[in-house]
Amino acid sequence: MSNTPQIRFAGFTDAWEQRELRTAATFSKGSGYSKNDLKENGTPIILYGRLYTKYETVINEVDTFVDVQSNSVYSTGHEVIVPASGETAEDISRASFVAKSGILLGGDLNIIVPDDYINPVFLALTISNGNQQKELSKRAQGKSVVHIHNSDLENVVLLYPKYEEQEKIGEYFSKLDNLITLHQRKCDALQKFKKSMLQKMFPQNGESVPEIRFAGFTDAWEQRKVGELTVESSEYTTLEAGFPLLTSSRNGLMYQNEYRGKQTTDSTETMFSIVPLGACTYRHMSDDDVFHLNVNRLEKGLVSREYPVFYASDDNNLDFIVQQINSSAEFRSFCAEQKKGGTRTRLYYKNLCEFQMLIPNTEEQEKIATFLLTLDTLITLHQRKLETLQKMKKSLLQKMFV
Repeated sequence: MSNTPQIRFAGFTDAWEQRELRTAATFSKGSGYSKNDLKENGTPIILYGRLYTKYETVINEVDTFVDVQSNSVYSTGHEVIVPASGETAEDISRASFVAKSGILLGGDLNIIVPDDYINPVFLALTISNGNQQKELSKRAQGKSVVHIHNSDLENVVLLYPKYEEQEKIGEYFSKLDNLITLHQRKCDALQKFKKSMLQKMFPQNGESVPEIRFAGFTDAWEQRKVGELTVESSEYTTLEAGFPLLTSSRNGLMYQNEYRGKQTTDSTETMFSIVPLGACTYRHMSDDDVFHLNVNRLEKGLVSREYPVFYASDDNNLDFIVQQINSSAEFRSFCAEQKKGGTRTRLYYKNLCEFQMLIPNTEEQEKIATFLLTLDTLITLHQRKLETLQKMKKSLLQKMFV
């Protein structure tokens, strides 16, 4: 095994040193507390579950609180913490640096205080990503719940460079994490804003007009059935036509280049519905047995004949129709009714046609649809940037540690 990483900062050429972690740190445990002790306010605390649900390499602030018990353990701003319990060996092999003093440390946490020549951010990163992570995974014990003890951590072989290089690595990934967090917050804020606008731009609670409207529109919206607003497409073909098989998601139709369903000897003879660009289809979503409608914006593709394909009729705006249906609480209830005693919800187009919704004139439909699609585009851009940063971080973590 090489003692130097694949990528290094300029000016650093020495091989990394090696020693057992027991010779480079002191070890202890947190004390008491479980999620049942959490309060709306009080003294901040870190429970081991945070390292799974809200993982951060560096923890500066926490949003969980408890009333202080006796014999509690507080952070001093120098600790690296590792969960003592977890669901899988891979999940448990992670660490965070607690950069702030005065935070309570829960009982199912292993606490490591590194010696002065080991940078705590570097230590948290290498435990979570380097060969140390693989070593810890092998040491994890248990079946339904796995455990890591301080004795396991003490025997980990630590590979580390000079302190200055450790510091550079820690600072770099801290900045990268901050950038990832920034884009995540932007995505969350935009999604929250869109959710709010969907509630305000479509009529609610039996009202005939929405709370917010574009200037110049004052007419009441009209009650219409989906069947009056759309028309079904009935084009079919087989996989031999060469079109990608489409699968629905909350972010639109994503295509696959091969059939991933149940393969049969005559699978190429199975007929699929053709979904042209700009047409709509829908697929069952697992949560609450709800269907999610999507407009195809990728390329002509195929879906199972189980899912219908349709367009907007006359001058109606398909994007408006889809946005309103997908955000409608009434549609969720409508989907639930389609189960009709069965174990799986099935929504036929003829049933969807009976769903009633309020719509404005064509011009107002287009204004609303354009606004919401612009929001969707912005959300997608931030999501792609976020995914790019996360992939870059994953790649660099593999190449900057040994």
